[in-house]
Amino acid sequence: MDTSEKVRRIAEVLDRLYPDPQVPLDHKDPYTLLIAVLLSAQCTDKRVNLVTPQLFALADNPADMVGLGEVRIREIIRPCGLSPQKAKAIHGLSRILCERYGGKVPADWEALEALPGVGHKTASAVMSHAFNIPAFPVDTHIHRLAERWGLSSGRNVVETERDLKRLFPESEWMRRHLQIIYFGREHCPALRHDAATCPICSFAA
Repeated sequence: MDTSEKVRRIAEVLDRLYPDPQVPLDHKDPYTLLIAVLLSAQCTDKRVNLVTPQLFALADNPADMVGLGEVRIREIIRPCGLSPQKAKAIHGLSRILCERYGGKVPADWEALEALPGVGHKTASAVMSHAFNIPAFPVDTHIHRLAERWGLSSGRNVVETERDLKRLFPESEWMRRHLQIIYFGREHCPALRHDAATCPICSFAA
């Protein structure tokens, strides 16, 4: 099977299983999405969604987050892991948003990636889901499945992102990113996976 046919069939399965995929992190605006994505590093979305209601009840905007203070932020987000680093980043980026951007999250790649704790994947998720700017955030699920399905060499996330952007039309990037995340969780685990019964690996792996 050539790559274009494989991509077509993968897209078909993903659209059938997840016709309208939603962002799995609870949020209400670009700022709360940014914080939720930052918290999701090395943590499940489910756990993040258990922690953010308490955090956002106290501070759902940069000014209130700065006022909350790094120590209190760390106490609340402890269940998400890496709480010292994440609390420092959340407090620091909130201060910068207040000082430089009028308390708003900038819809700008360079500005976002310059914020504490915000890497390319986090920036991609915010640009895509908060501002509807085409991006293809690559997390561990997507990186793993792209290699498993032979869509990328899988050497690193940068190459995986480049390869997936080349294979899927730009208009589909946001949808495919979410679909592959859900598919990886529900059908395509890293360990003890039966490729023969998998809706995609059965023909793509």
